[in-house]
Amino acid sequence: MSIYDVLKKLNISYNKIEHEAVFTAHEAQVLKKRIKGIGCKNLFLKSEPNNYYLYMLEDNKQANLKKLEEFLNIKKIHFASSNELMQILDLPRGGVTPLGIINDLDNKVTIILDANLVNKVLLMHPEVNTKTLAINYKDLIKYIEYLDHSYLIFS
Repeated sequence: MSIYDVLKKLNISYNKIEHEAVFTAHEAQVLKKRIKGIGCKNLFLKSEPNNYYLYMLEDNKQANLKKLEEFLNIKKIHFASSNELMQILDLPRGGVTPLGIINDLDNKVTIILDANLVNKVLLMHPEVNTKTLAINYKDLIKYIEYLDHSYLIFS
């Protein structure tokens, strides 16, 4: 089943644009002129022993990993490797998206959503960094729950 199949099954509406490949939140800034929503960056993180997190926050916000460690009650969090990203979410670097949990059949990844994203329209890639979708926050939660993944709201 594809991301689009799940979105359709759950009756989730979205807007979509196609564009040149973007690899960073900075590069994606130009897309905001073409599609309405909050630009987001997604960090694929890991803590020992093999706990994985996908942290989604506004693209203009700095990630505070120390505060995130305190929130999760863990000693050290760091970026997961490109190899782990590919093995677990089947995503390349630059294509990290919460929609990628469709490929996480073992439910290894916990989604962490920044509290500033609540009730907004969010911009994200649908597994490839040449397309951007605008999806309502509540619909993203519906998608995450449908795929039986855990999520946390972090402020």
